[in-house]
Amino acid sequence: MKSEDDRAMPVSQKLQGIWANRNSRMGIFLSSAHLCGIAALFFWSWPAVLTAIVLYWITGSLGTGMGYHRLLTHRGYKVPKVVEYFLVTCGTMSLQGGPIEWVTTHRLHHAHTDRVGDPHTPRDGGWWAHVGWILWGTAQKHPEAVIARYAPDLMNDRFYRWLTRNYYVPLLLIAIVLVAVGGWGVMLWGVFLRLILELHATWLVNSATHLWGRTRFETGDDSRNSWWVALLTFGEGWHNNHHAHPTSARHGLRWYEIDMNWIGIRALQLLGLAHAIKHVRFNPVSSAWQPIKSERVR
Repeated sequence: MKSEDDRAMPVSQKLQGIWANRNSRMGIFLSSAHLCGIAALFFWSWPAVLTAIVLYWITGSLGTGMGYHRLLTHRGYKVPKVVEYFLVTCGTMSLQGGPIEWVTTHRLHHAHTDRVGDPHTPRDGGWWAHVGWILWGTAQKHPEAVIARYAPDLMNDRFYRWLTRNYYVPLLLIAIVLVAVGGWGVMLWGVFLRLILELHATWLVNSATHLWGRTRFETGDDSRNSWWVALLTFGEGWHNNHHAHPTSARHGLRWYEIDMNWIGIRALQLLGLAHAIKHVRFNPVSSAWQPIKSERVR
């Protein structure tokens, strides 16, 4: 979050500082990805569309929502290590950084939500919260001391250290396979168009759900519940619920709050692959939300 001195700085000087500190490589990549995504629209086909939809679910729900966020960052449930590695590898294909970087950023966000130290609070501007923090801010890059403090559990895992250094490899392999099997059109839809849609959907959790929506819980921050962001992110838009109960694997707390990531976790539980699931349930007698740790399907 920006200091009072930063806010008092003349606009011209502030712009010069932003330009000097820009992440040039990230800017070039995001610009190129958007151009390729637009180009994909000229290579429309049903196989391309279906590929994009399936990969959007695999990377956005299995990967980012269930893997990076609810499993790795908050430890809202447990799965066998091979399943954990699979979900997290799916998350790398969103190209939002490696697992150690992503988890560190998100734990920082929860530790300093909408205060000094929050990497992407809209209190520094909606555009900053959406993408500015990536182009001119931390961009998922943190000093070793910060990583050691916020993600020591992942630093001790050899696979996660490797995957953080090489997080682009799984998507690169997928891109090669898509070109070989379906051609350039399928690859453009499955990789680039899907990627930019997923990136913006995830960034909306950082920006829109701290600007617009409804507040159920007094959390001391600006988090909001947004049904349309929840639809785009498989349930991550129930953000006020999440900030009130960060370790809960369930974000949509009412029957009408659609939470596909929660349904995915329950599916893993039915298959015997998920256990020690933490979630909250409304108690109509006490009119309060009570934490529950489930070991079996109820």
